[in-house]
Amino acid sequence: MSQAIFKDDAYQKEITASVIEVNDRGGIVLDKTIFYPTGGGQPGDKGSMSFNGQTIDIATTLNGPDKKTIIHIPANADVLPSVGDEVLLSLDWDTRYKHMRVHTMMHLMCSLVPFPVTGGQVGADGGRLDFDVDDPSKLDKEQLTADLNAVIAGNHDTSDRWISDEEMAANPQLVRTMSVKPPMGHGKVRLLAIGDDSSVDLQPCGGTHVKNTGEIGQVVVSKIQNKGKQNRRIRVDLV
Repeated sequence: MSQAIFKDDAYQKEITASVIEVNDRGGIVLDKTIFYPTGGGQPGDKGSMSFNGQTIDIATTLNGPDKKTIIHIPANADVLPSVGDEVLLSLDWDTRYKHMRVHTMMHLMCSLVPFPVTGGQVGADGGRLDFDVDDPSKLDKEQLTADLNAVIAGNHDTSDRWISDEEMAANPQLVRTMSVKPPMGHGKVRLLAIGDDSSVDLQPCGGTHVKNTGEIGQVVVSKIQNKGKQNRRIRVDLV
């Protein structure tokens, strides 16, 4: 099992770890990692890995088939570490931090748009969420932009909470997404709380987030697109 350091400290940029597996495709599994694996609409982290006087680029990071290991995918598999090697793992922090800002902003958008979420994607410059909207007239770009920036400027702290699988099952209203369900089966589920006593938002999420909404900065709702009979896609960009 890979210890997911990013769940407890999303701001750690470097870590020393040990190689526990190199699979037949060159994917590298470590005993612990600060790299977030692709999931929940957030891209896997990239960066570099140094060992034995050499440095290789890590192009992305994925979950293993068992969901218990995290696989670092090298940009080039010509040079790889060996099982037991100690490595220095370094994040592409600029990209990761943008993902954290965008991901947190999308939680705020969920709190402002009162419709179920049908899909989403986090990017380095912005993101999008799709909603099952019964009345498109309730969506206005300018108003949503103003409301988002007002919440961001409120400088609300974020924090993690953990509840049991049983508590999660008993509170289905916490889940806003229609197609993606929170990971269960491990005994507990991680929630992201925004604001004092989760006054702004509370949702299950395994992604990485900023500590305070003020870190997100100014945003703009750039598009609201029709993607089906009731599906509306809202695109928000970092300014």
